[in-house]
Order: sequence, then C-alpha cells, then structure tokens
Amino acid sequence: MTANQHSKLICILSQNDWFMKVLSAVRTCDPPDWLVGGGIIRNIVWDHLHDYLIPTPIKDVDVAFFDEADLTPRRDLAVQSQLQRIMPDVPWEAKNQAAVHLWYERVFGYPVEPLVSSADAIATWPEPATCVAVRHLENDEFAVVAPYGLDDLFHMILRRNPRRITNEIFQERIRAKEPLKKWPKVKMIL
Repeated sequence: MTANQHSKLICILSQNDWFMKVLSAVRTCDPPDWLVGGGIIRNIVWDHLHDYLIPTPIKDVDVAFFDEADLTPRRDLAVQSQLQRIMPDVPWEAKNQAAVHLWYERVFGYPVEPLVSSADAIATWPEPATCVAVRHLENDEFAVVAPYGLDDLFHMILRRNPRRITNEIFQERIRAKEPLKKWPKVKMIL
C-alpha cells in the first residue's frame, strides 16, 4: 500500500459521517484487536469512485476481533449486542476470529487453520478488494490493515483471494451479489 493510497482511503472514509459513527461505536465497545472492514469499506470506496450520491445498500458491517480467552458463540453475541445498543439500526456482524476454525467446516464444508490475529483473519476474506479493514484510534489516527495492498480496491478489480476461497465459492458470490450491476466500472478477474 502506497502512502498516497493510504491517505486517499483515510480521506474517503473520514468524510463518511455514518461510517465514522460506526467506528466510534466499535471503539466504545472496544473488543480485543478489533477492526471494521470487508464489504463496507469496498462499498464506500467504490461508491465514491463511481460518484454515487446514494450509498449502495449494505448487508452487514463486519467487525473482526480476536479474543482467545473466550471462544464460545456467546462472545460474538455479547459484542454484537453491545454494538446494537449503541447503534441499533446497523446490521452488525461481530465475529471472534480466534474461534473461526471451530465453526468454519460446519458452515463452509472444509476445515481451516486457526488464525493468529484479526489482521491474519482479514487476509482470508474473499477478495483482495475486501481484505481491507481499519481501526480508528483514540488519537484520531487510523490503523489500516490491507494484507494485499489497496490496488484492487482503488483500481476496482474483483478477483478471488485463494487463501480460503475456492473458484466455486467465488463464482457463487458473484452470482448472488451481482457486483457488476452495482458498480459497472469494476473489472472482474476470474
């Protein structure tokens, strides 16, 4: 990630009042090693690059956190409930990344290795353009996690992240989410 891309990302995100409130809510809740990212950041950036005045609807707001002390589903629910109390109209999706390996096979059909941090988890998300997450720090700076850089995000390239996503899963995601209808300037690489 270049310094220019980093600055551009922070500029776009900080001009989105709603997203800044989302970050503030998560910072108030403060689960360990938290990050907000994935589709919400992609939507904000791609909407900006398409000059959309109305935001593309979101399915959820992904909050990744890492708490090895409590791997139960109750931990996810506790964070999600706390966030819901702060911002009830947000479709929160809080997941303890330390526990993903415990349920992944049941949900997706194949086992995965345990993750070591929230940043490690971000590197497994479906597309490099969605493998981007941020944390808004108390000093008003942003911590940005982008393990594959920001090129795909800013060049509007949609491709599969092979770390965990099979071609079949990627194709199904494209069919279900129809990103080219939402953002016609996007280039898909199969």
